[in-house]
Amino acid sequence: DVQLQASGGGLVQAGGSLRLSCTASGFTFDDYAIGWFRRAPGKERVGVSCISRTDGHTAYASSVKGRFTISRDNSKNTVYLQMDSLVPEDTAIYYCAASSSYMGTAMDEYDYWGQGTLVTVSS
Repeated sequence: DVQLQASGGGLVQAGGSLRLSCTASGFTFDDYAIGWFRRAPGKERVGVSCISRTDGHTAYASSVKGRFTISRDNSKNTVYLQMDSLVPEDTAIYYCAASSSYMGTAMDEYDYWGQGTLVTVSS
């Protein structure tokens, strides 16, 4: 079975950091781009960051650029999202997903989705 397990969420004060992990199984991890998305309370799900399936090319939403860093360790079938300088507006459920496209820049390019992990940033 295909599984994407997001973890690492929690409660943190504004200005703090968290590292989310997304661990995959059931498919050839190296062949998939991985993206992070989030859904804030009362809002739609939006893209946060993604990393390509081959050369590690990355992309970020403007709201997190310079604060978040995505990386992948193919030996562990895991993608990380390092989140620094967190602000209350980052409060959301964070989801990871896998796309067979090179980069997966559009939500409808994603084939597999994991359960979310909740991040709460207090002011």
